[in-house]
Amino acid sequence: MRVVTIKMDEQKKDGIEQQQEQKQAEVKPAGKFIQLNPFKFIMLMFFTILITAGLTIFALTFGEKKVVEVKVPSGRAEFAKLYEAYDLLKNKYYKDIDDEKVVDGAINGMFDALGDPYSDFMVKEEADQFQSGLSSSFQGIGAEIQERNGFITVVSPIKNSPAEKAGLLPKDIILTVDGKSIQGLSASEAVARIRGEKGTPVKLTVKRGTNAEPINMTIVRDEIPVETVYGEMLEGDIAHIQITSFSENTAKEFEKILADYEGKAKGIVLDLRQNPGGYLEDAIEISNLFVPEGKPIVQVQQKDEEPKITNAIAGKKYNLPVTVIVDGGSASASEILAGALKESVGAKIVGETSFGKGTVQNVAPLKDGSNLKFTTAKWLTPNGNWINEKGIVPDVKVSYPPYASLPYLDPSMEMKLGVQSNSVKAAQEMLEVLGYKPGKADGVFGQPTENAVKKLQAANGLKETGVLTGDTTYALMDALRVKIKADDPQLLKAKELLTGTPAKTE
Repeated sequence: MRVVTIKMDEQKKDGIEQQQEQKQAEVKPAGKFIQLNPFKFIMLMFFTILITAGLTIFALTFGEKKVVEVKVPSGRAEFAKLYEAYDLLKNKYYKDIDDEKVVDGAINGMFDALGDPYSDFMVKEEADQFQSGLSSSFQGIGAEIQERNGFITVVSPIKNSPAEKAGLLPKDIILTVDGKSIQGLSASEAVARIRGEKGTPVKLTVKRGTNAEPINMTIVRDEIPVETVYGEMLEGDIAHIQITSFSENTAKEFEKILADYEGKAKGIVLDLRQNPGGYLEDAIEISNLFVPEGKPIVQVQQKDEEPKITNAIAGKKYNLPVTVIVDGGSASASEILAGALKESVGAKIVGETSFGKGTVQNVAPLKDGSNLKFTTAKWLTPNGNWINEKGIVPDVKVSYPPYASLPYLDPSMEMKLGVQSNSVKAAQEMLEVLGYKPGKADGVFGQPTENAVKKLQAANGLKETGVLTGDTTYALMDALRVKIKADDPQLLKAKELLTGTPAKTE
């Protein structure tokens, strides 16, 4: 260390020395003391502070009482319990917790507490799958599902999808996916397990109605094109137009088919069966093609507000007589369209009571790619009716024939002489409906049933073994599906109301 010496004159120096001697005489010595260089003193103080801080942090981190790691935001005292619970888990749980999973679980808990089957928290993967269901295509089995009372319930299979071809029906309860229970999962979590790459199989165990024996089915996933509108001209120049869901292009698809039939069709049967809904805007656009300008299409009521009425606006209108077919799988946007045509156009509703979903959901994306889907309003028909959990009751009730609800037959199962089961009983009922005379439908595979199976195999160019399995089982279910479509009593009645000609059935 450098020492700076300052020269002074002798008088000044003597005066200073005398003053110092006087001070030393006045002050009594305090015993032993330590002389420290200023630099060393500063360094000592620095290390003392550093060590003290380290010991404090160690004590707070590993001691019995620890510092609160998450501060409750100012003015949000309602979250105090949540933050306290998180801190206790973070600090006291016997192993490290996954912060992201714990937070996601807390959000899921909030949505579960709503008791609303249409509100859901979706992590990024689930959010991506949800959006793909409303886009041009996705990979899966093609079925709309919903969580109800802790069970995953089928709302409706998508037309021509693997789910429909496999025989999955509205109100079927999916118990397991690939052998694992999905009870208690949200709809989004169940979708994540059911969907998968094209060409891969998924095994489902399904409960149907009061049938005590669960149904096992294996469905091969496929690319599900979201083609949502199908049309055909029926006898008598009646256009039969089916809308299977309301996705991003549905209104445009519908207008294109209507334009093709313009000048040819004398009436329209609008088929909304097994349509689970989708975009509200598309339902309003389609309604606007039929509802006169100024008349109401739908009312939407948000919290603490009066209902806001959406009226039809000017534009292209189709002034053709319309009947609408609905069933228990018709929900949400399809019910909005049916309600608008019933109350503002006077269209007759045919079929069975619709599903009854009278609420509107909004999707709010979060920064990490996850979504919050939650109910923001309820919707009312033009006349102010809220159909939630009640559905739209048809003007003319027409039920499906009993054979339309027969259970799916597993093609991997082998049914032959001597076998007895509920599946054999269902197969016998199918064979009877198709005219193959299998004998009494008692669930016992006897000689008459074997003979009936051989006739079925001969009619389809299959080897006549009399054993119901594989291609023979598929042939049986395909033939039944064709009959259901050909003898569709609801479609026949809807057409009859337009033409005045009684429907002919076998």
